[in-house]
Amino acid sequence: MTTSKVIDVRGLQKRFGSFAALDGLDLSVAAGEVAGFLGPNGAGKSTTIRILLGMLRQDGGQAAVFGADPHRDAVAIHRRLAYVPGDVTLWPQLTGGECIDLLLRLRGIDPDRTPARATLIDRFELDPTKKSKSYSKGNRQKVALVAAFAADTDLLVLDEPTSGLDPLMTREFTRCVAERAERGAAVLMSSHLLAEVEALCSSVTIIRAGRTVQTGRLEDLRHLRRSRVTAELARAAALESLPGVHDLETTADGEITFTVDDEALSAVTAELSKAGVTRLSIEPPSLEELFLQNYSDQDQVGA
Repeated sequence: MTTSKVIDVRGLQKRFGSFAALDGLDLSVAAGEVAGFLGPNGAGKSTTIRILLGMLRQDGGQAAVFGADPHRDAVAIHRRLAYVPGDVTLWPQLTGGECIDLLLRLRGIDPDRTPARATLIDRFELDPTKKSKSYSKGNRQKVALVAAFAADTDLLVLDEPTSGLDPLMTREFTRCVAERAERGAAVLMSSHLLAEVEALCSSVTIIRAGRTVQTGRLEDLRHLRRSRVTAELARAAALESLPGVHDLETTADGEITFTVDDEALSAVTAELSKAGVTRLSIEPPSLEELFLQNYSDQDQVGA
């Protein structure tokens, strides 16, 4: 396998008895890339992450992290990555600060010589003096995130990392991830919050039943779907006769909405202009629409 990707997965397979958790999955993440990893529960995201972390062996296909085998070379790989799960368990008798220090020392990092530790504690508004057994779910996530970001690794593997965080802390998390990517770290992030992925990720891999159904840069994937147009017109427009116009509707107050293929936008805007546009909005498809369309397409194929 090539070493140009931080994560390079091809045709990955994993079975648990008669159940195929992964059935030929492909996934790649490059340095400096924030990659969204999407799919419903049971799609195979957690199984993939466990293989990448060396916790499971695949039954087929290939997986490499930093060009190395995740299971055979787990110790060397883990020196260069940080992992944050969606439900963090801490040592209940230790304070949050002590948990952070322990996690850093396990990596061979001296917390007292790590300025980012104090900075991140302030940014995430964490009280490090409280026992972790008194922490809410969100505060336990903060401990793991502080330890992960303070380690300054080459790869972040984040599995539902903002679970339990409030919107302000989620925004701080987004800033931290963007800063790490700007410094060249690769980020693989699994999340059910599609708006969060859309705001943060430059690429997306959507999986279903252990297989990759869509992958690529988010902007490129948007071009595979239709834009949504909302307009108010002074006069009627002959839009229904134009190729590339779909789902045309007129509301009670005269507003029209429809979707349009990218190649038809020029003809559509010309027709709207002739009709006297008083208000116009053209929005690219959201990640949620891309996600749902992929699953709708697959359901129709399997029907």
